[in-house]
Amino acid sequence: MIVRAITLAGGLAGAAGLSQFPEFSQQYTQRLGGAVDELGRFVAEFDTDAATLGLSREDALGELASGGEMGRARAETVSSTIDRHDRLSADLAALQEAGPFTRAYELRRFTDTEIAARAWQAYKPALPMTFEGAVFAGVGLLGGMGLMGGLLTGLGGLLRRGRRA
Repeated sequence: MIVRAITLAGGLAGAAGLSQFPEFSQQYTQRLGGAVDELGRFVAEFDTDAATLGLSREDALGELASGGEMGRARAETVSSTIDRHDRLSADLAALQEAGPFTRAYELRRFTDTEIAARAWQAYKPALPMTFEGAVFAGVGLLGGMGLMGGLLTGLGGLLRRGRRA
């Protein structure tokens, strides 16, 4: 009886946890979109400044880097900002094309720790009332029950062996 109760508790915990993924992924994607928009504005302004001077992006970065310590530091910052914009733009495009279930497959696109931390900070868990929330809850329920059942079965086997020895 206790094993069944613990297994059910594990299943319910899995259901509650996994059912939150669709909403969290939506909030992450919204924040990602905002970050891409802002970084895109910065990159466009840099490219416009370079073009005004008749320079390509790479030439402008090279010229900036040759301007002493501050110039080199600023060139590295601009370069890493451009790289981040490119990476986050690719992540956003993949997540926007993905449906609620495919987003779980695209989990590798949730890599920006700053965006994830801010999404988590503002996130409020709720009872999902969508089809995808119910499916994730069901998978979490079965996964949690399976995990707890497996752990308890393994633990019971170890205890039985210990008593025999």
